[in-house]
Amino acid sequence: MMIEKGWISTDPKIAHFLSNGYEEFELNIARRIMNEFSKKVFFNNCPKCDKLARTPYAKQCRYCGYSWHHLIVAHFKINSVFQVTGRKLFFIGQIIDGKIKEGQQMDLRIWGLDKKLKIESIELALKRQDKQAWEDIALGTSELTEEEKQALQKSGNFPKTIDIIESDL
Repeated sequence: MMIEKGWISTDPKIAHFLSNGYEEFELNIARRIMNEFSKKVFFNNCPKCDKLARTPYAKQCRYCGYSWHHLIVAHFKINSVFQVTGRKLFFIGQIIDGKIKEGQQMDLRIWGLDKKLKIESIELALKRQDKQAWEDIALGTSELTEEEKQALQKSGNFPKTIDIIESDL
């Protein structure tokens, strides 16, 4: 039926992948993704029961009913990532709302990194462009690997708004 409706290809390779049924095909794809890219896959799990939330942005568990809205104390818009040799990596941007202090965590899961990084320092970063100058906020951390730092710096996926959380349970 799927071939007649044009939903799948008649290619022999595709037929081989589907030989054990569509459900097994989907499971094999999921296994392959988790084997090859497990560090890049983000699952929004409940901090209390560790079950999967309904969406990546959900803040309330459909299983145990726990709500973790209260853990978010601020939102921070990242405009760039920068590191001076021998210093922490800094996320440079603006506070959208809330208050940020050292010891809180930057939740990078929405960025594709399953990481909650401790804010180790807060500094001002002087920015200049087109003969204008302003100060942004720089949140410093040393909890990323070199590979993760390079991936963030090369992503060019800015600006990006992240949650600042008080702490895990």
